[in-house]
Amino acid sequence: MQLDQKLVDAAVAQMDRRWPSDEQGGAAAVYLDDGQILTSVGLDNLNGGVSLCHETGAICQAYTLDRKVTASVCVYRDPGRERVLVLPPCGICQERLALWGPDVQVGVPDDFAVTGWSVRTLRDVNPFYWGSQFTDDGAWPGPEAHFS
Repeated sequence: MQLDQKLVDAAVAQMDRRWPSDEQGGAAAVYLDDGQILTSVGLDNLNGGVSLCHETGAICQAYTLDRKVTASVCVYRDPGRERVLVLPPCGICQERLALWGPDVQVGVPDDFAVTGWSVRTLRDVNPFYWGSQFTDDGAWPGPEAHFS
């Protein structure tokens, strides 16, 4: 499945279910290879070290279901802004999504797009992926390397 407005809308709907519209909030949504959408929110905690990114729950659920993630988007609402922001995956979430390879699509901010976001692959977002240094041909490591 390709990252599209339906996936963004699913993330926004999850965010709206979790936080009132006048509060900061965020959520994520991922497409699985069968078209199913999983959503999740981050875990806030007084101890910042145990907080989790919004994508983490959906990524873990996909892994639990033994399904491939094909696209991921994270959204954030700041009441002081006029629109919901699409955030690129942080380095840790890029690493989590790398489990499914360099062609996983992610949402990134794009001020030139009507929607305010556009789509990139993990390879586009991270062209110098460190894991490629540990393969014989310099390619992204396949899932079997991640599972070991």
